Amino acid sequence: MKRLFDLAGAGVGLWFLWPALLVVWIIVKLDSPGPGLHWSKRVGRDNRLFAMPKFRTMRIDAPQVATHLFSDADAFLTPIGKTLRRFSIDELPQLWSVLIGDMSLVGPRPALFNQDDLVALRTEQGVHNLRPGLTGWAQINGRDEISIREKVDLDREYMDRQSLAFDLKILIATFAPVISGRDFSR
Repeated sequence: MKRLFDLAGAGVGLWFLWPALLVVWIIVKLDSPGPGLHWSKRVGRDNRLFAMPKFRTMRIDAPQVATHLFSDADAFLTPIGKTLRRFSIDELPQLWSVLIGDMSLVGPRPALFNQDDLVALRTEQGVHNLRPGLTGWAQINGRDEISIREKVDLDREYMDRQSLAFDLKILIATFAPVISGRDFSR
């Protein structure tokens, strides 16, 4: 049932958003040198790596690390990048990843390939068995403002409480912080 829900949500989302996605892609291309999309190497279900698309918000010379590890992330953001991140517009191409089965609409956010601490904790808790999500329980309970341990605890809670009703609650709750930019850090 969850996969059907994901297919329907991603399909409808891409169908209605494709004109806006095209406009954002053009803006990103015109805003700074480099591609409009960045394909980030991420850890998926069962710790398998996959390429996850995002609108590019960082300069092409930015290191491939989690943003919180930068000493000055603003130095690597493109002019439009901060706005795209603040409102999570950079994440919309991930609807493609949901459509092809690499991701789900709701689940733990996919770790970067080099976030060994996060991957290890998720594996220890069994969370690695879940398909990563476009949004998740940890995102609506702190997003970038909580520790890795807290994220994994929330991911585990999500795993234990999984249901279509819980996914709908998370999807609905996702819109408030995205629209307001609450709990956002670069």
